[in-house]
Amino acid sequence: MNKKLFFSSARTGSAKRDKWQTPPAVFEKLNKEFSFTLDATAEPETALCDHYFTMDDDALTQDWSHQIVYCNPPYSKLKDFAQKAQEEASKGATVVMLVPARTDTKAFHDHLSHGEVRLIRGRLKFLQEGKEQDAAPFPSMVCVMGKEVEKKIGITTKDNLKLELE
Repeated sequence: MNKKLFFSSARTGSAKRDKWQTPPAVFEKLNKEFSFTLDATAEPETALCDHYFTMDDDALTQDWSHQIVYCNPPYSKLKDFAQKAQEEASKGATVVMLVPARTDTKAFHDHLSHGEVRLIRGRLKFLQEGKEQDAAPFPSMVCVMGKEVEKKIGITTKDNLKLELE
């Protein structure tokens, strides 16, 4: 067993290990539902919206307040991006984050759980440098934050991504 797979890229020190592109089908489904206006964590060659922030732009210092934001953050900065998303949501943004389903973390309890949480069944296959990788070694979730977003937690599938309440 390769134990390296179970540790966050934050511990590897490798910038490449922190760059996991969203599976296109996942973004398409979420974009159809939300009509995103901003990709908060992108590179020019991987941006999913016309308006985006790169690492050089430092999304954590930018104003997102009047945007419908898609964010697949670098997981080494998950807590910072979760806090920023919650702050911007309180100012009027709708923020949709694709993140690891780590419900035991401070990021989850302090920020991500304050809106709608969609736990995705199965494992996603993220891209690196445009190429689909093996299934992620962790489950994922979609967290939706905004003034009009009701706090609830449920399950979904990667083929649907809509919240299924039982």
